[in-house]
Amino acid sequence: MTASATQKADSRVASSVVGDPYLIGMGIPKELTDRIVEWEFLSRWERSEIGRDLRRLGLSYGEIRKLIDVKKSTLATWCQDIELSTEQAAAIRVRTGSREGVPVDTQWRRRLEVEAIREDAAKEASLLIHDPLWIAGVVLYWAEGAKTRNHLSMANSDPVALRLFISWMRYYLTPDPDFVLLLHLHEGNNDDSARAYWEHELSLPDVDFHKTFIKPLGTGHRKNHLKHGVCTVKVRAASDQWNRIMGWIDALRQNLPDRYLR
Repeated sequence: MTASATQKADSRVASSVVGDPYLIGMGIPKELTDRIVEWEFLSRWERSEIGRDLRRLGLSYGEIRKLIDVKKSTLATWCQDIELSTEQAAAIRVRTGSREGVPVDTQWRRRLEVEAIREDAAKEASLLIHDPLWIAGVVLYWAEGAKTRNHLSMANSDPVALRLFISWMRYYLTPDPDFVLLLHLHEGNNDDSARAYWEHELSLPDVDFHKTFIKPLGTGHRKNHLKHGVCTVKVRAASDQWNRIMGWIDALRQNLPDRYLR
């Protein structure tokens, strides 16, 4: 960083703090202000960590944006999992005279629904814990299924594993899931042939397919690539089912002896 650039950045930070008596009282650590000075030379991850650290101090989004050059939407994404304390939220309202920068809980009803689903799942697990098919499906999803919130899917190159997943879904969760398939192929694989293969192997005639992902040559291309690729079986509109499965996995984990989890 050049001397002039450093002086300019130092000046911006200093003027932002001096111009706001509250920011002076926040006691922003010198280590943090030093990182802010380096802002334009930092990676996206390093910038996000600065934004998150400022949020943890209790600053509103507007106050943070006085110190760093970032869009409000980007800052909100960085800080979405950071919860302000009751005192911090109250302090923002006092300083700004509004609720700007204070999270509004608009999902409380859904959160209560999810909590009820998880509680029901724990009760169900106590009744199903000796069912080998249920255990097989839970362990399979625990190992291979998607863990991204509300995304119910499983990817595998083994049609037997995916058939088990499909049968398990129908038996324990919903008799008529809305399945959609996504294929990951290597360049040189035949897309039409692969689709026909998976339709047949999974007994899902006329199933919908997402656009196939084809991995080009020169990007870690494996020599023994799979003729029919990897198939992901997704279930549409399955948020409740995903949360139930997560509850089952938690219940099964709690029933395992600690010696197997260390």
